Amino acid sequence: MLKIGFLASGRGSNFQAIVDTINEGAIKAEPALLVADKADAYAIQRAQKLGIEHMYLDPGAYKSKDEYYEAITSEMKARGVGLVVLAGFMRIVRKPLLEAFPMKVMNIHPALLPSFAGLHGHGDALAYGVKVSGCTVHFVDEGMDTGPVIIQAAAPVYDDDTEETLSERILKLEHRIFPEAVRLFADGRLEVHGRRVRVKGNRSPEDYIINPTVQQ
Repeated sequence: MLKIGFLASGRGSNFQAIVDTINEGAIKAEPALLVADKADAYAIQRAQKLGIEHMYLDPGAYKSKDEYYEAITSEMKARGVGLVVLAGFMRIVRKPLLEAFPMKVMNIHPALLPSFAGLHGHGDALAYGVKVSGCTVHFVDEGMDTGPVIIQAAAPVYDDDTEETLSERILKLEHRIFPEAVRLFADGRLEVHGRRVRVKGNRSPEDYIINPTVQQ
């Protein structure tokens, strides 16, 4: 069975959503480890309540960024992890982890990539004046939010939206598509061909994009 390692920096709501879906039996996988880069990350408390092994690794305790990711890689490998999920991990992943898990590191970004990459997806979307935003699950490469896209979900942007209201609307979609992307990976249905991610088997639009009606 696939073992999943999680990296988190904050509240870990996507971590919770994925683990809940695993516990419901919809994803054939086992949450093996949560690593947080902040001692006060609420994701740690979630892991405690869920009975999932967790640890805080202080980036400042290592001589270099690569050395930090070597430590993370070692912890993941020691537990037989086959997929690393970035659940609100606010750092750019470095080579040691990416080379150890090629196209096996997954992230979600709160915008429709390639638009509005980076740390301020919601604010950048509002500042640009778009009418539709959303979220994107993608494999991670060495760039910032530049890896191959797996699934996207769209949400309307209203004239009176703030970053907070848009974030809340999109977060509901994140909690749907991130577990779905992990499920497809666990079922062995994802194939990466250059920049394109293909879903094997019976395909439907929902395999690539989810566009439900989201109320304000």
